[in-house]
Amino acid sequence: MTFVGLPPRQASAGIGLRHAHYDQFTKEKQPVAWLEVHAENFLNFDTPAFKMLERIRQDYPLSLHAVNLSLGSSDGIDEDHVKRVKGLIDRLNPFIVSDHLSWGRIDGYYLNDLLPIPYTKESLDVFDSNISRIQDLLERSLLIENPSSYLQFKASEIEEADFLTTLVNRTGSSILLDVNNIYVSCCNHGWDAEAYLNAIPAALVKEIHLAGHTLQGSIRIDDHGSKVCHEVWELYQKALTAYGPVPTLIEWDTKVPELGILLAEASKAQNLLDSLRVPSNSPRKQSHVSFG
Repeated sequence: MTFVGLPPRQASAGIGLRHAHYDQFTKEKQPVAWLEVHAENFLNFDTPAFKMLERIRQDYPLSLHAVNLSLGSSDGIDEDHVKRVKGLIDRLNPFIVSDHLSWGRIDGYYLNDLLPIPYTKESLDVFDSNISRIQDLLERSLLIENPSSYLQFKASEIEEADFLTTLVNRTGSSILLDVNNIYVSCCNHGWDAEAYLNAIPAALVKEIHLAGHTLQGSIRIDDHGSKVCHEVWELYQKALTAYGPVPTLIEWDTKVPELGILLAEASKAQNLLDSLRVPSNSPRKQSHVSFG
């Protein structure tokens, strides 16, 4: 099979590289434009997994998605951890490095979760200080991902979208917009998803994430364990209309399926991205993607 991939930084669809699919990626070039991995899974360079990633990375543009920089910790940052991530960046040369609008470390202990924070001026200052220091150490800017959330703080005084936009403007970072997270949080809290999209300036959105979620009672849980649902595909199409073509990743972290299912999801996103690429003097092509 001859694969013609889009180069990094163009608006193409990728998937998260998972252990179950390593062999398929090393045996044959797969029809996907780029891959994303969790940075903290590859900080030890002497493991078979890292050596496999280095081999696969030769054929695909790569994005690093960190989960433990703990951008919102009032303790400040763990410079040793940041420097290990910098070492990984130097080895893999990813075209995007991202983490979350959350925290997960206190008193030297990592909590292995993406925990929420109240959206206040005080927490905005904490994020600003931490992200600025991390970007100095990494010598590059970060993309900050909006979280999925299941509670709201009474102390919050800023809307999430406004908080995120203000933060990235202050720090010179950009936004990784998780459309599934917007849908989950808006359903859980009664927010307006389209108003959320409209509050985010297009120029700040440099990557989009899509994933599946579950409905447990009245709460939607962002578990990354199923196909992207119809409603999130519809919201994604509205996001592309608002922001234009943006690199898009299919996330799938639990109950990881056969590679073909992930590739089909990425193909659906790619078709929507391609529908936006039309000559300026031609009518906009309508996507043939089915949301069924």
